[in-house]
Amino acid sequence: MKRKESYGALVRAMNLVEIIGFIARENPAAARRLKELIDAATSPLAEHPYLFRRSERVPGTCEVVVHPSYAVVYQVSSTKVEIVAGVHTRQAFPETC
Repeated sequence: MKRKESYGALVRAMNLVEIIGFIARENPAAARRLKELIDAATSPLAEHPYLFRRSERVPGTCEVVVHPSYAVVYQVSSTKVEIVAGVHTRQAFPETC
């Protein structure tokens, strides 16, 4: 069964928007590349929600490292895949999302 990918969650995950915005202020091209990496990594999730490993840092989620410095944390339910956080890999991950 194909799951519905929750693209609106990307907007709600303000930390991703903030990360891209922060980078864009100094280097717009780098911000565009990071957004493209995030899009490329998360687009197959609707068809293959367990493509990436379960997170050992945030219980009940999976994570994908989209860049050596950034990871996306997401949850899988029976009907959708929801991106719940974007984090810098050198910072502490949230205990819950």
